[in-house]
Amino acid sequence: MALPEDPAERGYLRFFYRDWRPTRLGRIWSRAYAWVVGLGLLSGGLVALLVQDRKTGRLHSHVLVAATYEGRRYLVSMLGGRSTWVQDVWAANGAAFLKAGHVRPVVLTEIPPHERAPIIKAWCQVAVSGRRHLSIPFDAPVSAFETITADYPVFRVDPVR
Repeated sequence: MALPEDPAERGYLRFFYRDWRPTRLGRIWSRAYAWVVGLGLLSGGLVALLVQDRKTGRLHSHVLVAATYEGRRYLVSMLGGRSTWVQDVWAANGAAFLKAGHVRPVVLTEIPPHERAPIIKAWCQVAVSGRRHLSIPFDAPVSAFETITADYPVFRVDPVR
């Protein structure tokens, strides 16, 4: 089954994404951006997620926007379940690290699709470029987000005790 066209492939973002995957330029940019975010130099909810690669076992860094909903932090995959970081988190049973100035071990707990809509909407308020990957407007009512929740994995960030 062919995937629908990624709405972000219009405009300048087409140089960074093709077929719901990052391009070579997108991967290079992401690595450099992850390094800067990991230093804690940028704000706005940006974090570097470090997760063990499911194939090589090495830690890989991914830049994500952490959204807050009802006092908890969440990560949303703007590229869906085929995203590398999502597949790595699934393989690692949620074990990961967040880095924004300092490294903290975390457990990422996947949220069931029927609970995702308000979280994805909250994420859209802070993930300005990420929301371009959604097929609905960022300011749509929560009920509109319920139609896309199965396509966008959401993880709650829990500190390791």
